[in-house]
Amino acid sequence: MKEWRFLFNVLGKALLLFLAANLLYMGVFPTGFGGKLSLYNHLFPGRERFPFGENPEKSYNLSLSNLDAMFASHAIAQPKAQDEFRIVLIGDSATWGTLLKPQETLAGQLQAGLQSAYPQENIQVYNLGYPTLSLVKDLLIMDQAMDYQPDLILWLTTLESFPIDRQMDSPLVQQNAARVLELEQKNNLRLGQLPELPTQWQANLVSQRRNLADLLRLQLYGFMWGATGIDQEYFADYVPAQVDLEADESFEGFSPPVLPADKMAFHLLDLGKKIAGDTRLIFINEPILISGGENHELRYNFYYPRWAYDQYRQMFEDQCTSQGWICFDTWDLLKPEQFTNSAIHPSPQGAADLARALQSDLDGLGIIP
Repeated sequence: MKEWRFLFNVLGKALLLFLAANLLYMGVFPTGFGGKLSLYNHLFPGRERFPFGENPEKSYNLSLSNLDAMFASHAIAQPKAQDEFRIVLIGDSATWGTLLKPQETLAGQLQAGLQSAYPQENIQVYNLGYPTLSLVKDLLIMDQAMDYQPDLILWLTTLESFPIDRQMDSPLVQQNAARVLELEQKNNLRLGQLPELPTQWQANLVSQRRNLADLLRLQLYGFMWGATGIDQEYFADYVPAQVDLEADESFEGFSPPVLPADKMAFHLLDLGKKIAGDTRLIFINEPILISGGENHELRYNFYYPRWAYDQYRQMFEDQCTSQGWICFDTWDLLKPEQFTNSAIHPSPQGAADLARALQSDLDGLGIIP
């Protein structure tokens, strides 16, 4: 009898500890506080781009959905110096820098160019690009980036980020549905079809447990990141971007001759301006590969038929002109050989050429102090 009583006492205490731990998850993580606890920028350096990776053992990195943890691991989380002019880049995998080392990315090369041109100024460029194509994903990141006092935002986009029906496809958007809903309610704007939100109990016992595990793993990989500077798996060989194309003129279910403007999320650029507030925001249509291979008269590349992309560029120009925005259209800046494994992923030389072009444009505007 005593043995049974002892066993029940042990099980009862274990159950209480289990409930207490889960109540702690429920109390801490919904506020995002847990994600802000980080060894980055303290025990080891902040990352130069957001964590993203599919093979942590080789990339010393992993993908996670906790925006607070993503920002806490990033170098931008360091306190802003009084004399710092802070530039942030928002965009997709081209901005994040697939297959590029941190210093080879657009942000890294723009940082080097500006430091050389303005040696007396404390100009810091932060790479807040994140793989996947979605304007809503970009807006979630931009909205949180405002907490870090940017002085200039460069938002790089491409046509694949604009179809309204694709806005919620990014895993980062799907796994932050509550934040998307908050952004919608704050701006009285429907951003897209949200996935079903989990109950509070489900969110904190299932999703948040995974968030906690990923957060702890990210801290462990920080030691290797700090020692090596490696934050993605670099492949010696990869399949180059396709230049011989299918004789197909469709784009995301649309057929020529008209790209329907009401199916493109250009209204989300307005939301970006609202989020930026008094901070200067520049819109950039990023470079794409222009193929000279088979069926190049029908398509620019794997992603874009000519008719759709040309109309998109006209829509982009029209909105920039009508709103009086500063916009750069760099679509044809790079040569085909300046792309790597995708029609939007620049090589190190491609990123360098884009950085020089943007620096020249910024110089012409007199934006840099």
